[in-house]
Amino acid sequence: MALDSYSGAQSAFAGPSPTLLSSPDPAPAASPVSDPPATPRNGADYLERLSELTRTMADWGAATQATRDFPHREFDALRELGAFTITLPGEPLAVGTGKTAKLLQYLKLVGRASLPVGRIYEGHINAIELIHLYGTPEQQERYYADARAGHLFGVWNTEMWDGIHLHEVAEGALIKGSKSFCSGSVHVTRPIITGVRHAGSGEELGWQMCIPELDHQEVKVDESFWTPLGMECSVSYKLDFTGLTMRPEQLLGRPNDYETQPHFSGGAIRFAAVQLGAAEAILDATRTFLRKVKRTENSYQRTRVGQMAILVETGNQWLQRAGEVNDQETDPQRIITFANMTRTVVLEACTEALRLAERSVGSRGLMHPGRMARLHTDLSMYLRQPAPDATLEQVGQYHLNDDRPIHQHWHRPSRDC
Repeated sequence: MALDSYSGAQSAFAGPSPTLLSSPDPAPAASPVSDPPATPRNGADYLERLSELTRTMADWGAATQATRDFPHREFDALRELGAFTITLPGEPLAVGTGKTAKLLQYLKLVGRASLPVGRIYEGHINAIELIHLYGTPEQQERYYADARAGHLFGVWNTEMWDGIHLHEVAEGALIKGSKSFCSGSVHVTRPIITGVRHAGSGEELGWQMCIPELDHQEVKVDESFWTPLGMECSVSYKLDFTGLTMRPEQLLGRPNDYETQPHFSGGAIRFAAVQLGAAEAILDATRTFLRKVKRTENSYQRTRVGQMAILVETGNQWLQRAGEVNDQETDPQRIITFANMTRTVVLEACTEALRLAERSVGSRGLMHPGRMARLHTDLSMYLRQPAPDATLEQVGQYHLNDDRPIHQHWHRPSRDC
């Protein structure tokens, strides 16, 4: 699911799919942007190296925030580590190999270090999964090679009144329109964008994915659009793609594939993992502050830290189970429902952790360039994901429609029972 706005509605289009553009042989892969990184060959090694890197990235946070620019140093380091290729075939967390729970822990690590980095990186992981699900073998070969060459991918679905339309022309599809909240901006050289696809007759065919190549194709960037409370360094600008022509091999999947369930809604567990990483960081920052000011013996502070610890561990338990459900469940509605429950639990845990941290550190602990101030504004912004009320409503409706006793829904009894 590409939840690529901080508070935006998703667009859905339905209808038949008339004749589609044919797809000739793909163009040759783009030139590498860097030497291909060497990915650690097992998950444990990768986790250890990523943990070490994210501690360093957290230390870079104040300097990066001061630039209010794309986090170049952080993404150079992730690229060198091999994080851009970790979910490709043959890699430790390859898509479709039952490693979702581990992937969520890795995303949480990145979010704990930096929410802007976590947001952009989650988009990269999302894009690779969409290519795995809907790409032709030729597209997979091409775009996996681009990821190995160091290209950063992303998914931009949100738009305003001037959204994307793709009009069939002889060369492929001509784009008219813009996307908003384009996290990573043009530093994401392989974004998946979506828009209304039109046949040559003008008939709407549906909501189509395509992949511009922003190292070759120029777009108009509106930086003035992005004036947020936090998350400045996600550089989520508005981009105008008008005039770009997508070759047939740049069109990903068929119209309306993007919103196929359970992948569309079920993917919310990825951004929930990034959010929970920030909650962990807030708990760490709160403890550090209280030790510094010698307030660890205060009973009220102990109580608040205890509450925060419970919230964070609750989120961790939900993430672990969400990964298992995503990989093992065969009923799409159950995957969607558990993902919606997980994102709701994590939202509530993060919101309460922010409130408790505020009370614990007071105004002195919320001064820039301190880490707590940065975490507070970034997480407050990043928690604004689409349709939280509709998400919770879906959970309620699912449980009202199912007549089974509640304990049979999600509980896994012991084999000894």
